[in-house]
Amino acid sequence: MKARTLKKNKVNVVTLGCSKNIFDSEVMMAQLKANNFDVEHESTSDDSEIVIINTCGFIDNAKEESINTIVQYAEAKAAGLVHKVYVTGCLSERYKDDLEKEIPEVDAYFGTRDLPRLLKTLKADYKHELVGERLLTTPNHFAYFKIAEGCDRPCSFCAIPLMRGKHVSTPIEDLVTQAKSLAAKGVKELMLIAQDLTYYGLDIYKKRALADLLEQLSDVEGIEWIRLHYAFPAGFPMDVLEVMNRKPNICNYLDMPLQHGSTSMLKAMRRGITREKTEELVNEIRAKVPGIAVRTTLIAGYPGETEEDFQEMYEFVEKMRFERLGIFTYSHEENTHAYNFEDDVPEKVKKQRADKIMALQSDISYSLNQEKVGKTFKVLFDRAEGDYFIGRTEFDSPEVDNEVLVKKENTYVRIGDYANVQITSADHFDLYGEVAE
Repeated sequence: MKARTLKKNKVNVVTLGCSKNIFDSEVMMAQLKANNFDVEHESTSDDSEIVIINTCGFIDNAKEESINTIVQYAEAKAAGLVHKVYVTGCLSERYKDDLEKEIPEVDAYFGTRDLPRLLKTLKADYKHELVGERLLTTPNHFAYFKIAEGCDRPCSFCAIPLMRGKHVSTPIEDLVTQAKSLAAKGVKELMLIAQDLTYYGLDIYKKRALADLLEQLSDVEGIEWIRLHYAFPAGFPMDVLEVMNRKPNICNYLDMPLQHGSTSMLKAMRRGITREKTEELVNEIRAKVPGIAVRTTLIAGYPGETEEDFQEMYEFVEKMRFERLGIFTYSHEENTHAYNFEDDVPEKVKKQRADKIMALQSDISYSLNQEKVGKTFKVLFDRAEGDYFIGRTEFDSPEVDNEVLVKKENTYVRIGDYANVQITSADHFDLYGEVAE
């Protein structure tokens, strides 16, 4: 096969996995651009000399996708379609030695904290003055905003500490500087992310400082929405809710993965909380912030999960009526505490249980959405697709939550702008409306 003409110093960055990986890719791209590389994210032009794959190693499906992507580009390199292939991120942090043996065509593997070394390999300098600078891969009006790296929690099923290390908070003043820079570029919504938001500040301020951070971020001119992702329930800092109530640009939205609704399973998972305490916490959050949307994620099929445990989780979801919910099937991850136990729930049963929870959640979501019909909400428009402008309310995060669809016919809204939308109808996961005059 004849090699195509590759553009020298052109880099294609391919990102797999979660929003934290997206953030890391954006930082890497800013560094590459500052070193005079022509850099694109998931380029479709196929003329890049260099490909950098930012991998995910979280659960089996994510690992498989990452490996398939590495193999795809290794084969492209062998065919002369790219010159250099580098791999970074969680999968190569965790399995670097294995990957080097299995896929030696890759030029070099790097871990999650190896950006300076990756740049050096490309004969580029790590520019400290660029700390906090990013090339956004999201639409210009919203950005993922990582406030800490790593995790100190002992959750039995999770390999994140193996790949991301211990919890390290970014100082408040640095985050405020970053937020001002993003606002100056037109970003209106910050989605705060960390493996555990609620641990923020304990390492550098010796106290939970998420509320202090929110106070300062909410004063950044131009930031109209701040959204909280990945809060841990045990030891939740209630002062965050007071700030949320007082500051109109902090969304009434909380993403808090709870993982299960059975106390015996929560204990086995080393979550540091019972079902009863979880229910108390969610009810208190809802009482303190009326109308808040609570998003959670659960795990089906953890080792030892009985039919009774599952039924308890089902009843928990039925009772709590979460505004947003997702569920994973358990993935048996080596070097985690849970790996010591037999993965004894068959895959078919895991999937059946997850499907049953999602069917229940679909009905809950439909019922909650019907209550929105006739009401008017502030909507941020993300994109146009087919016959519709598509946006979100403050109760919805991109890609994982509900969307608001407004017919293009006789209407015009600018992507990245807010508009008040009256909801005219709703289904299980989408709202339909008209721009209010």
